Amino acid sequence: MAPHPDSAPSKISLRGVQKRFGANVVLDGIDLDVTPGESLVVIGGSGSGKSVLLKCILGLLRPDAGSIAIDGEETVGLTGRARDRITAHIGMLFQGAALFDSLPVWENVAFGLIQGRRAGRTEARARAMECLDQVGLLPRVADLYPAELSGGMQKRVGLARAIATRPDIVFFDEPTTGLDPIMADVINDLIVATTKTLGATALSITHDMASATKIGDRIAMLYRGRLIWVGPAKGVFDSDNAHVDQFVHGRADGPITQETEAK
Repeated sequence: MAPHPDSAPSKISLRGVQKRFGANVVLDGIDLDVTPGESLVVIGGSGSGKSVLLKCILGLLRPDAGSIAIDGEETVGLTGRARDRITAHIGMLFQGAALFDSLPVWENVAFGLIQGRRAGRTEARARAMECLDQVGLLPRVADLYPAELSGGMQKRVGLARAIATRPDIVFFDEPTTGLDPIMADVINDLIVATTKTLGATALSITHDMASATKIGDRIAMLYRGRLIWVGPAKGVFDSDNAHVDQFVHGRADGPITQETEAK
């Protein structure tokens, strides 16, 4: 159902991915392909399995069944250096920015370069300054601490950190949560610009439809652990799927109820 219609090789490929916690089935046989340079956005309500899906791809959770391949290499079960080799090519923008309070901004941005790639501090700071400039932050911000920044600025720093290692893949976890509509749109624009500059493959999870349609080439909707619709972002508002239609238009009435979404 979900593979990309084109014949391009997959950057990320999921087949039959399942995950449950006790009797609660969170992912129920996910098949999905993301092609190189594509931006795919996964939407769905709270408890629909979006975060679990992302954690399985990142290797933070191990699926109970199924395959997750990155660049054609099976990643389920990889640990230690083998997992590190995969994650070295991945950037991540966390939902709450997840900055280190004790480090100045530039060291937050350069963290992966210094700790993961053993870059020298001079080289790492220079790259951090480049990334801060890419996300529209002035040089003076580099020596501030996260507590001195607004929420929107923290999110920009998080984005700068996500791209600092020039990753092949970037994950975005609810990138606009907690931001006002104007700042959310600024972040969406920056996500589009920075991923295109990198030529990176992007996988995002969100419930913000303005964000989903702006940053995504395709959108996939999760409901009760299954992908119920996958298609072009521009077609999500005319999907002819009752669940998708209710979700994207924010309607209280429809097949989705709060009871079924609360897992």
